[in-house]
Amino acid sequence: MKILCSLSVFSMLLISAGQSAWAQQIYRCAGVGGAAPEYINNVKDAQTRNCKAVSGGNVTVVQGTPIPKAPARVATSPAAGTSRADSSPDQRARDSDSRIILESELRKSEARLAELQKEYNNGEPEKQGIEGRNYQRYLDRVSDLKDSIARSQSDIAGLKREISRLPAAN
Repeated sequence: MKILCSLSVFSMLLISAGQSAWAQQIYRCAGVGGAAPEYINNVKDAQTRNCKAVSGGNVTVVQGTPIPKAPARVATSPAAGTSRADSSPDQRARDSDSRIILESELRKSEARLAELQKEYNNGEPEKQGIEGRNYQRYLDRVSDLKDSIARSQSDIAGLKREISRLPAAN
């Protein structure tokens, strides 16, 4: 019992000592040039800067990141006579590269569509392996082929639409 009592007294002393070690005086200093106030816990700095002590309650300060002030941008609209074809050589090069890439993708998609249609065989593809014994697996593959053909056709239409939006090739 005597050990328990001495342990509780010792723990109470540690807790009160810990609280006093953590309790620091916080000072509020006026911000320079109308800026937000600054909170510090250094007594010497607070005295030299004429800061006021903050009393009562806990103070939590979260430092935010400053937002850089960017100059205002003025939106300009192109003149009525100008078009994308009249733009800089860099833009024409990017348009040309885009056209080449899109045309390449279009050729790949058309080749893939031709393969899928050949395999689909107008809705009656040849049965493969276990599909002779498992008709549901055959039906699933036919359905997947049909969906793949629809996706490929949609992809081709999208690529053609994108190519038509680009300026004419020179």
